[in-house]
Order: sequence, then C-alpha cells, then structure tokens
Amino acid sequence: MKRVRAPLLRKSLARIELENGQQRLKKTLGPLQLTMLGVGSTIGAGIYVMTGTAAANYAGPSILLSFIIAGIACLFTALSYAELASVMPVSGSAYTYAYVSMGEGWAWGVGWLLLMEYGISCAGVAAGFSGYAASLLEDLGVHVPSALHTTTLEVVSLGLNRHIAGHWQCDLLGALSIAIVTGLLVVGVRESFKINSLIVVLKVGVLAVFVALGVWQMHPAYWTPFIPAYQGGFRYGVPGIFRAASVIFFAYVGFEAVSTAAAEAKNPRRDVPVGIVLSLVVCTAVYMVVAAVLIGVVPWQTLDVADPLAIAVNAMHQPWLALFVKIGAVVGLCSVLMGLLYAQSRIFFAMAEDGLLFSVFARLHTRYHTPWLGSIMLGSVVALATAVLPIDIIGDLVSLGTATAFGIVCFTVIWMRNTAPDYKRAFVVPFGGFVLRGVWVGYVPLLGMVFCGFMVAPLCWEMVLSLMGGDPVPALLLAVYALCGWGCYRFYGRRHSRLAQEHRAAMAQDALSH
Repeated sequence: MKRVRAPLLRKSLARIELENGQQRLKKTLGPLQLTMLGVGSTIGAGIYVMTGTAAANYAGPSILLSFIIAGIACLFTALSYAELASVMPVSGSAYTYAYVSMGEGWAWGVGWLLLMEYGISCAGVAAGFSGYAASLLEDLGVHVPSALHTTTLEVVSLGLNRHIAGHWQCDLLGALSIAIVTGLLVVGVRESFKINSLIVVLKVGVLAVFVALGVWQMHPAYWTPFIPAYQGGFRYGVPGIFRAASVIFFAYVGFEAVSTAAAEAKNPRRDVPVGIVLSLVVCTAVYMVVAAVLIGVVPWQTLDVADPLAIAVNAMHQPWLALFVKIGAVVGLCSVLMGLLYAQSRIFFAMAEDGLLFSVFARLHTRYHTPWLGSIMLGSVVALATAVLPIDIIGDLVSLGTATAFGIVCFTVIWMRNTAPDYKRAFVVPFGGFVLRGVWVGYVPLLGMVFCGFMVAPLCWEMVLSLMGGDPVPALLLAVYALCGWGCYRFYGRRHSRLAQEHRAAMAQDALSH
C-alpha cells in the first residue's frame, strides 16, 4: 500500500454509502420541509438588509442586474449541488464533496469556509433583525438606546476610503436573537421546522402585501439614471453592478442549507435536488420583485441602513403597513437564522464524526437527538460576532467564503463524472459537456466556477485597495481567520482524523505482512 499524506487522503463513494447507512440523525424531512428550509434560509438578509446597502453604495437602480448576475451564478451552483446531493445524501454538504474530490486538507478548508459562510452570515442577518426590532419597538413606544443595537465596530466612509471606528456599545438585540434560535434548534428538528414553515408563510405574505401596495407609490424618477455614473473604484457604473452582485451573493446562501439536511431527509436522492432548485427559483423571483418596488418607493441613496424596507414603508405613510412589515421582518429573519445555524451545526457534526473537530460537536442530546452542545457553542460565537462586527465587513467575508465553497462544489461534479462515471445519479446537471484531453468538463459546473470567480474578484480587489489605502481590518480579519483554521487542522484535525488513523493502521498491517 502506498503511503499518502493526511491532507491528500480522499473518501471513497463506498465509504460515503457506508457512513450514510450508519448516520445517527433522525430522518424526518420531506420535500416540502426541505423547500421551506431553503426559502426560509434565503429570503431574509438579502431583501431585508443587503439590498439597501448594495444599491446605495455600488449599483443604484441597476441592483436588479446585480440580482440577475448573482442568481445565475447560484443557479449553476445549485444544479451542481443537486447532482452531488443525489449521489452523496449526507449532512456534510460541500465539506463532504471536497473530501471526495480534493482530499482531507481541502475538505477542512471548505468546512472552515462554511463556518464563515453560515456562522458569520448569521451575524449579518442578526444585525438586520436588530435594526428592524429596534424600529418596531420604537413604534410600540419602547425606546432602545442605540448603544444596545449598534455594533462595537463601525465602518466610516470618507470618499472612496473606509475606516473602522470602535465605540463602547454592542448589538445586544442581535445577540439575543441568536440565543433564541439556538434554543429552538436544541429542542429538535421536527419542532423547529414546523415553526420555520409558519414563519416562511408569514414573511412571504408580508412581502406580497408590501409589493401590492408599494407598486402604486413608485416614482419613475427614482429609477433614472438606471446605471448611475461611474465614480471610480467599484462605485456605480458597470463595476458597481458586479460589486453589488458580490455583496448580495451571500444572500443566496440559504439554498445550500438544503443539502446539509440530506442525512435527515426521508428520500434524499429525490427530495434534496427538488428542494435546492425550487427554493432558489422562488427566492430569486421574490428578490427581483421586492427590490424593484423598494427602489421605486424611496431614493436609493437613502437605503444604506440595516432596515431599508422600514425606510420604504415609513415613506408610504401607512402606519399599519409599517408595523406589519416590521413584524414580518423581525419574525422572518428568525427563520433565516434558524436555517443558517442549523446548516452550520450539521456541517460541524459531520466534521466531528470524521475526527477533524472536537467530539463535542457530534454529541447528541439523549432526548432531542440533536447536536446540542455544538449548537450552543456555535450560537455563542455567532452572538459575539453579532455584537461586535459591522454588517459591511461581514457581508464581504461571507460572500468570499460562499463563492470559494461554491466553486469547489462545481469542480467536484467534474471530478466525480470522470472518476465514477457509472455511479448511480438520481439527478444530473443539464446541457452535457465536452471532452478535453480525455477529461469530461460539464458546461454547467464550468460556468458555475467562472461566475464564482466573478463574485470573488471584486471582493479581493477592494480588499487590496483598502489595505493600500490604510484600512487593514478586512484583510487582517481574513488572515487571522485563515491562520486559526490552519492551526486547528494542523494541531488537532490532522492528528485525530479517522481516515488518517485507518490509513496508518493499514500501512502498519501491510508492513507486518511483508
């Protein structure tokens, strides 16, 4: 037997099948619950929070084009996820896919990126929750001091440059929302998903009412110019459209949460692909319609806030609608938090089962059969990030992690088509592909990787510009995060990896036999 370094070890499909048969999570989810998970996890921060920021700072009314670009990028990735989920119905999602195609080291990196993608994006969603909750409480006569719903760090823009300022304050409302959702996830999946389905119906209904009434109060002048004049960097013009797409790209992360629920689906090979694609299509349509009305009701220059829909309904001068929308936003963002925290806890569960993370993340509650201690630990970290980090930085970091993980998922489809072409697939990506030097390359996964590159490029370039302009915080946060991930794998995951231990044992047995 040939010795293979631990970071290069790959899981076989036979091993994936064996682990799937031995998994300890209860199978309780059908196609409706999976679709509701995707819709509940996706419709939230993108429309309630990030649309205003992206429009005000980068794209203006052309934010609609940004949604189309981000949606197309996600569609290619969603189809790739659907094929892989039909082959590997396990809870690890992109982490497990990378373990099969690129090896343990890359799998760890993807798992660490997914912590950024899910965990930190929860902090961004919670920031939106905090803004809407404070506004709602104000309408009800309860004043919440700004020091209790504002992050410790804030981004201050001076022309094209950004600077980070710190104050004696913390987002207590946002942190509290994380604590409540974490408690619900500890109680159990079936109970949590019933609540999630009710919340999804409520928030989609609220958005429908907003659109039905707002369409009559739109001002055509707010749509001109559709593409604001370019002002340098990524501010407006065509570069601004792509920069805005990279910002709101993180709002689409929810559809991926469906793939993390594969181990708890009743018929994962059929239902998970349906849930992934259907939830993405529904959410993209909702995003486009609501964003169009939002920009038509109020000037896009005024939307650089954590609660842009609240600004819009206040401008419509209908107090009952303002109250209605804010209630929908507060409750709806809770379902996003539930989906994202659920997905992250299941990915960490899979990593702990493989020995790459501390076993506490795989410890199930004796009554609820949920990874309760891991959920509580994750919730605590996310609550701290919510209280401290500003939404501008959070959105950029999450989009960077999301695009990288998505690109690896698309690559895995190509890898598996070449290494296991005859393996049973309940769903395959459409439109076929071409053969290059004996290697099959699918059009859909290839386009997925290209579009993910488009999403990453503006983020990386702006991070470099910020560093050169004297704002090292975004690059420093990313570097510290990457270093912590490397340290965790180098000094714990690599030593405790079950696959590596089995490989070493097999090598020792092979040496004894000779």
